[in-house]
Amino acid sequence: MLFNSYPFLLVFLPLTLLAFFTIARVGPLFAAGSLAFASLVFYGLWSPPYVLLLLASVAFNFVMGTRIARIHARDDSRAAKPVLVAAVAVDLAVLGYFKYANFFLGNLAFVTGLHADFARIVLPLGISFYTFTQIAFLVDAYRGKVVEANPVHYALFVTYFPHLIAGPILHHAEMMPQFRDPRIYRVHAENFAVGLSIFAIGLFKKAVLADGIAPLVGPIFATSSASPPDLFLAWGGALAYTCQLYFDFSGYSDMAIGLSRLFGIQLPLNFDSPYKAANVIEFWRRWHMTLSRFLRDYVYFALGGNRRSITRRYVNLLVTMLLGGLWHGAGWTFVAWGGLHGVYLIVNHGWRALVGGNSHAPTRTGRLAARTLTFIAVVIAWVLFRAPDFTTAMNILAGMAGAHGVALPNVVSLHFPAAATLLQGFGVRFTLGGGSVFARMYGWIGALPAIVFLAPNTQEIMGRFRPGLDAAPQVLRVWPQWRPTLGWAFGCAVVAGCGFLSLHRVSEFLYYQF
Repeated sequence: MLFNSYPFLLVFLPLTLLAFFTIARVGPLFAAGSLAFASLVFYGLWSPPYVLLLLASVAFNFVMGTRIARIHARDDSRAAKPVLVAAVAVDLAVLGYFKYANFFLGNLAFVTGLHADFARIVLPLGISFYTFTQIAFLVDAYRGKVVEANPVHYALFVTYFPHLIAGPILHHAEMMPQFRDPRIYRVHAENFAVGLSIFAIGLFKKAVLADGIAPLVGPIFATSSASPPDLFLAWGGALAYTCQLYFDFSGYSDMAIGLSRLFGIQLPLNFDSPYKAANVIEFWRRWHMTLSRFLRDYVYFALGGNRRSITRRYVNLLVTMLLGGLWHGAGWTFVAWGGLHGVYLIVNHGWRALVGGNSHAPTRTGRLAARTLTFIAVVIAWVLFRAPDFTTAMNILAGMAGAHGVALPNVVSLHFPAAATLLQGFGVRFTLGGGSVFARMYGWIGALPAIVFLAPNTQEIMGRFRPGLDAAPQVLRVWPQWRPTLGWAFGCAVVAGCGFLSLHRVSEFLYYQF
């Protein structure tokens, strides 16, 4: 089931809210159990058999985690470590089978020439997210950070539907205190006002903006393998996807936070205007923030972090990002995307070491140049992320470099013959048709980045009311600032209505596939 669907908005969400707050009158634990059950129904509507896999994963990790915590309580970390290693190995083996078996078998067949018909394994939705969430739980238990063994709360922690499919990746310590707090089991008008407003913004981002530009992305990436694109088409496709992914993931993050707020539960922020970053280090602190946190705390630090030599630090960065790329998808283009970002981070850290870190405040022009360079680097990497294969990616990147020439729709030459003659002298060619598509594409590309770079993000707009778990209440100097007024209620209703009326087709979130 999708957040951006009529069954979810008109049936599942109202019934789940009604059941949660009604059952809460009986007892908080019963309400938590009802929400966990509703989350399993939410997941099961996609594929009922995989609910059993999810339940098995929850039961296994709860038993292993509580066992590790008990061993740790006896100050016997030596005995706890083999249990931790075994539990994490099982989690990774399950994830590896469902997500990477076909990938590795296909590569083995390519290398050895032994072609066999392998059964296609359907990737369970959200398996990467709930696996990483539980690995974090196991490691935290080993470190002595897990102090509670409530199976109902743990089941809700893992299966909680606002985050189950596409994140954020949660920490046990973030959620368990909230589940124990009796205040979340009572209806609060502020939570509904804030939650519905955030959800409305997210729905608009997804249904109107991301889905609006999406039809312009697919054809370019689908045809570029056989028909290399020219400069404008290549940049148009890359920038269109850059905008689509931004508003798609930003929209999902807002919708997840807004939905959770309706139940009185706050999720951590997962998206903070990453394209405004002035360097790639800052980009990863703003993009998929909980994944970045996981990779830092449980992969990079586990490899040694920056505690050893500079060379080892950079190797750890590269390995972490390669694994991060592989986490996103079972394909060499994802690995290359992660590796490219690893190189970006190495260059960024090396540059900081060379110039003395952040000791010099950049000028406005310098920061603008840094943002522009970072954005271009990110766009180039997104081509690898989106392309179905390296041939497509290389053709688009070559087109962005001008290797396939420059073309404009013939309508330009018809309306501006003098300018067309001048442009032809510089090697620009004019093609028949495509004028309306070209205008639509660059119209979207002109409008959406203006929103990205000039408008405040959702947590800034909602800054007075602590929109995320790790966002302290604050009044920022941005316009507009949300307030619980009739004017804002009307504005949010209009935004929600635009999103609601745009739900004319099924449109999955891009991060569902990960």
